[in-house]
Amino acid sequence: MQRHFFRLTAATAALGMAITLMGCTAPEEPGVVTLKLVAADYDVNGGQSSRKYWANIVSKFESTHSGIKVDVQIEPWTSVDRKVAEMVKAGQGPDIAQIGAYADYAADDKLYSANDLLSVPVQSNFLAPLVDAGEQRGVQYGLPFAASTRLLFYNKKHFAKAGIAKPPENWSELRQAAQLLKDNTDVEYPFALPLGPEEAQAETMMWMLGSGSDGYVDPGGGYTIDSHENTTAFEWLKSDLVDPKLTGPVAPGKLNRKEAFAAFTRGDVGMLNGHPSLMRAAESAGIQLGKVIMPGRSGRPKATMGVADWIMGFKQNGHQREIGTFLNTLFTDENVLAFAAQNDLLPVTITASDAMAQDPKHKNLTEFLDELPHSVLPPVHKTSWAVVSEEIKQNIGNAVKPGGNPQQVLEGIAQKATEAEGLE
Repeated sequence: MQRHFFRLTAATAALGMAITLMGCTAPEEPGVVTLKLVAADYDVNGGQSSRKYWANIVSKFESTHSGIKVDVQIEPWTSVDRKVAEMVKAGQGPDIAQIGAYADYAADDKLYSANDLLSVPVQSNFLAPLVDAGEQRGVQYGLPFAASTRLLFYNKKHFAKAGIAKPPENWSELRQAAQLLKDNTDVEYPFALPLGPEEAQAETMMWMLGSGSDGYVDPGGGYTIDSHENTTAFEWLKSDLVDPKLTGPVAPGKLNRKEAFAAFTRGDVGMLNGHPSLMRAAESAGIQLGKVIMPGRSGRPKATMGVADWIMGFKQNGHQREIGTFLNTLFTDENVLAFAAQNDLLPVTITASDAMAQDPKHKNLTEFLDELPHSVLPPVHKTSWAVVSEEIKQNIGNAVKPGGNPQQVLEGIAQKATEAEGLE
């Protein structure tokens, strides 16, 4: 999901929201439970939108729940997961954390389950792929907070100049389009392929799904990183896109998503895989943007990749009832839609998704909304995933470099995954 840096400013005080720092918690009023909530900052410009969102939520909640107060601590995405881990280890864990991963805490029995916290109507309203990704051993601990998926983005102006009549519907057409862009335009990146360490695990999974695989794991949950489908996907990328120099001047293993997205907004990219935030940035930059389902090897892929960030309730302070009361309020359509719309993300609930799809203001998100209910997420429920994801980020680019061997690279990552899984 989005990872943005936050700058603390004097404007914080004007929001009227208590930002409690570690070790500075105020004493509770008699008969009042104060919940500690640590949340990530999503503001792309380092502004106040995340603080304002939580301030509004807390103000409304406290006005109708006199026995519960909520102190919110906003942290940048670059450090929020580490901060929460440090707090939990020090015995000063939050009651609620809105962060990027839940698996280790669930495995250590530190979290309340969704059954412990949510009413049946709220719990049953989450989109199915997000529920599946939030489960560990058949029990849901990770509550989806924000979601997104990916589409193929293309520059209509470059397509017209290159004589490409329609967006590609399979990999063969994608390669042809990239070649036409290279031969007939001055675009730097006919197809931008960011396999650098920033988010290579996401780009990798999209191509695996397009090759007909289940992604990183089989239906039983075992890693299948070096499967035939996954290997052939990277053999195709190397032989049909990278070796013919259709992926631009920067080697895919050195190209990060941030740089690829920036190049797209400058008009230097013909095609890439993008998400809703890039859509707004590109349109603001005057790019004539087209977007379609990312093509698979033979047509529509088996599934689209989805991603999610999570919110969870910790057992450490014993505030099960109060946490549940707050979270049941948090997941109303009004609150879910407000956060998604503010941050160019997708709602995590069925009813909020339906409401967004019917709102003309969000027509440009229709294709994303259509894909999310059928998406496949990375195996975030596995405690080994953090290690495996890092291995992919650091090494998958080697599969397509000159002289690289996709099969050997995937087998090496698969071996590391087997070792990590053995420690779960």
